Amino acid sequence: MKNEDQAWRDLQQHAASRLRPNFAQRVLRQARGADDLAWVNLRSHAAAQIRPGFAERVLRAARKLTTAPSLWDQFALCTATATVCLLGVLFVNDRTHRADEQANLVTWAQLADEMQNLDGPQ
Repeated sequence: MKNEDQAWRDLQQHAASRLRPNFAQRVLRQARGADDLAWVNLRSHAAAQIRPGFAERVLRAARKLTTAPSLWDQFALCTATATVCLLGVLFVNDRTHRADEQANLVTWAQLADEMQNLDGPQ
């Protein structure tokens, strides 16, 4: 019978025989990521895909879209937030109240049954 160390060695050899050549090198290459030259090539390729003046056009469009919210907009947002919070509180309160009421009714029903059993049949 094989001991545990021999079984582990056999398992490692079997697993290693299933791997393709240069497996460890490929794993390390993937773990490290692309080298600097690859990143430079990717950036230059991406830059070639964008038309000149793209960044300026994006910034110009973003500046046109950003306007400070008016006092009315802020008030509307505050009101909507307060309404949602209030509705949430009312919903949770109602559910809690109903659950407590159901628990109390069950307890009172049990108490009434026990009281009837103590009184005996009439």
